[in-house]
Amino acid sequence: MSTTTHNWKFFRAGGFDQVKLETGADLMNLDQLDQKLWVALACPTRGLEFDNRTLDLIDADKDGRVRVPEVIAAAKWAASLLKNPDDLIPGSPALPLAAINDATPEGKQILAAAKQILANLGKADAPAIDLADTADTAKIFAATSFNGDGIIPAEAASEAATKAVMADLMACLGSETDRSGKPGFGQAKADLFFTEAEAHSNWWKQAEGDQNILPLGETTAAAAAALKTVKVKVDDFFARCRLAAFDARAIAALNREEKEYLALAAKDLTITSAEIASFPLAQVAAHQALPLADGVNPAWAGALAALQASVVKPLLGDKNSLTEADWAALNAKLAAFETWSTSKVGALVEKLGLKRLREILASDARAIINALIAKDKALEPEANAIAAVEKLIRYHRDLHTLCVNFVSFKNFYSRKIPAIFQAGRLYLDQRSCDLCLTVEDAGKHATMAGLAGAYLAYVDCARKATGEKLSILAIFSQGDDDNLMVGRNGIFYDRKGRDFDATITKIIANPISLRQAFWAPYKKLVRMIDEQVAKRAADANTNVNAQLSATAVGTVNAPTTPPAKSKIDTGTLAAIGLVLTTLMGALGTIFAKILGLEWWQIPLAFVSILLAISLPSVIIAWLKLHKRNLGPILDANGWAVNAKAKMNVPFGTSLTQIAALPPGSQRDLVDPFAEKKKPWGLYATLLVIAGILFLALGWYLGKLDGLLPPKFKSLSVLGINAPAYVAPTNAIPSVVATNLPAIKN
Repeated sequence: MSTTTHNWKFFRAGGFDQVKLETGADLMNLDQLDQKLWVALACPTRGLEFDNRTLDLIDADKDGRVRVPEVIAAAKWAASLLKNPDDLIPGSPALPLAAINDATPEGKQILAAAKQILANLGKADAPAIDLADTADTAKIFAATSFNGDGIIPAEAASEAATKAVMADLMACLGSETDRSGKPGFGQAKADLFFTEAEAHSNWWKQAEGDQNILPLGETTAAAAAALKTVKVKVDDFFARCRLAAFDARAIAALNREEKEYLALAAKDLTITSAEIASFPLAQVAAHQALPLADGVNPAWAGALAALQASVVKPLLGDKNSLTEADWAALNAKLAAFETWSTSKVGALVEKLGLKRLREILASDARAIINALIAKDKALEPEANAIAAVEKLIRYHRDLHTLCVNFVSFKNFYSRKIPAIFQAGRLYLDQRSCDLCLTVEDAGKHATMAGLAGAYLAYVDCARKATGEKLSILAIFSQGDDDNLMVGRNGIFYDRKGRDFDATITKIIANPISLRQAFWAPYKKLVRMIDEQVAKRAADANTNVNAQLSATAVGTVNAPTTPPAKSKIDTGTLAAIGLVLTTLMGALGTIFAKILGLEWWQIPLAFVSILLAISLPSVIIAWLKLHKRNLGPILDANGWAVNAKAKMNVPFGTSLTQIAALPPGSQRDLVDPFAEKKKPWGLYATLLVIAGILFLALGWYLGKLDGLLPPKFKSLSVLGINAPAYVAPTNAIPSVVATNLPAIKN
């Protein structure tokens, strides 16, 4: 056990002790609070009614979860930067400049940064700073090109030549956005640009002055491109000619068959048609030269003309055709250029041209740009201090709220302010449910949440106007579940007051209240009877229809046959008689036992019967209701709840409200559309009288004597006048004298 020097205060709620966080000192000393006393050990950074940006700042390792050490670190950092740590408790969105502790180097830097922000926004005299002042980073840094992010825009340079180089750099490599919102670049792009420029310039130096690489000087590249365009087709042409020289029988096939031209002629032709381009460059024959103008494939006429002008004429003279030897000579003259081209480097900056690149390399642009980047990075501490201002403002506003929903669950159990995991309120079935949580995967969530012992309804919510959708879990903790089922619709209001259409998609049923549990056995019995009656009615309807069909068929097929006399199913009558006899016997037994009691014991007997039926259900419900636990529900959402956060009956009742008329309301009980009243009282009275007469008749006939105490038997009361009396065979009725002591001679 670790010792603590801070005096903690606790309150009890949810069946366990929770720490009070009422002062800045409480927050500063969270590291001294035993973690076993923390209500939660971790929570997700998303899916909560809490500022995501604040949670991201607290989440130091950026794993999407806030843990105990991160909460402690945030509390200590924020409290150390305030003159009075108690300023964290109210959760004010505005941070007074006078509240910042400038006695420390970091505090002094943050105070200076806050003043700089306000000055840049034209609010130098403002006594406080809030998140709105730090939200527009571009506006804060608009007045300066140097903001400590290591990215400089072209405006950072004063010389036009340097600005032009910076523009060329961004044109080749793209730009980045600095804190002022302007396009710029950092050290990595600057180094890459000049490295590429030097590599490209050095690559050109290998070819400059070398006739083997540049036989046509600056036009060599264009000549090589023209040759490359037709190389495959020219190689194909001379290969076909060699085949023709090998076997003249192949010439027709090598020049394409007539039927291919017929198929082509049936179409709308264009000179660049793919079918035409696939034909040979010219007519194939043994030892044939390739014509460059007349008699060439029209789809390749332009490419061959370019070859003649840019390659053949400069290297071989004024020729109108090429032999295979000429073609080999052209390829040999440009082979060195092709080899050199494949080793090209600096392609990223090539579009600027060699001349421009060498101008840039010859200037002092590189040194100037590096100096500007270094100047910008030198301001990084000040820029980071501006970011720290936003962090302190957020902690000043949000940290205490997080702690009373993480270290303790004060907000949840106080029922004054919704907890950060409460997503809103669901209205459905004349009830409002305040304990609603957002869920991502209902199926996965239900696996863990089902252990909470609460009545859970998973609900899909949608706003058709905006297309927004979300899934929530609602806990019903008051009323009954008679009218709750998959498919029921309601309305969900999120914490911002926006309304969503809500539909129940999944239910995990558990007891809602003791009242529901008390009546549950009777409701089950009624439902079972309804189901059996409906089933028997359906079966009877099916049988009747089948009999009618059979009768109709029989009538049509055998009209002269007299109808058979209906026969009474004696088995059915016997079964009905057995059921009635058993029922009356059971009722007789029960009533006999009750009538055998003293008058004051009879009501207790009826109460005992009710308890015998309902008590097991009530006991089970009571046990489950007292075990309802918020922990599994939150754990299924990514929390690590460290306590058995109970939702007992009184607290659960407060989470679900049932419709009730406002105080002072007036009710008009006359319903013009009410169903006509029927004399159910008369029917019940007649039924009771019939039952009493039936029992009286049974008693009179001696049918109940076996169930009644001796003094209530018909033989005891009526004596020899009882229908069940049988005279003894002896002259002296000793049996009568024994059994009928009340009879006088």
